[in-house]
Amino acid sequence: MGPSPTPILILALLLLGAMVNGQPRGRILGGYEAKPHLRPYMASLQLDGQHICGGFLIAEQWVLSAAHCTEETDGKVFQVLLGAHSLTEPEPHKRLYRVRAQIPHPGSNIHNNKDDLLLLQLEEKAELNAHVQVLPFQREDRDVAADTVCEVAGWGTISHSGHRPDKLYQVERPVISRDVCNHRTRHDRTITEKMMCTDSRRKDTCKGDSGGPLVCNGVAEGVVTAGSRVCGNYKKPAIYTRIAPYVAWIDSVMASAAGEGDTR
Repeated sequence: MGPSPTPILILALLLLGAMVNGQPRGRILGGYEAKPHLRPYMASLQLDGQHICGGFLIAEQWVLSAAHCTEETDGKVFQVLLGAHSLTEPEPHKRLYRVRAQIPHPGSNIHNNKDDLLLLQLEEKAELNAHVQVLPFQREDRDVAADTVCEVAGWGTISHSGHRPDKLYQVERPVISRDVCNHRTRHDRTITEKMMCTDSRRKDTCKGDSGGPLVCNGVAEGVVTAGSRVCGNYKKPAIYTRIAPYVAWIDSVMASAAGEGDTR
């Protein structure tokens, strides 16, 4: 047998293994910085200038996110940042919008991931341009086939130390079947027909990504749930609230606001 590797060599190998495409592996394991402004629907939900959750524009005056994002807001109302790639750097089309109404789904609660959706009505219509656009969402209530590769993006945690990026990150993940996700060694029959899952082995969403869209073939199929979950653990697949089962609720909320004199 030859000599054992030196500690320096071992350290170098560990550091190399912690890098993917030159980027440090983090809680969005294998994720990478998105190309600027190619996801013009992305929203950052903010309190006191700090990013709390993701979201996305579904109509000129409406953003969809996750209800659990309101749990630790102490009654404060979010502001919504649109048109951003960097959260802090000056960008010509970036704008912070005040929120007129913050409407969690009436079935949502702090104890589980049920009905984890939140609608935010902006004070005014968003200024649509190449950097700010509406994302179509799935209206047909049918499951996405297992192994379909979908995309998710956010400004959430990217390192085990809790570091969050200033710029938008993205990752591609394959959908896994509800049966697999509900296995007793995974989510043990807690995933309902209104939820879906993606594989989380080494690549995953994490804290701060909640509320962002799971985009499959250019359409938002799900919303990243903010429920408690270990990030990057293949035994705890990422959970999303499917949008299609809630189309009637979304439409009714927006129509009700329009009936009160507001437009979409």
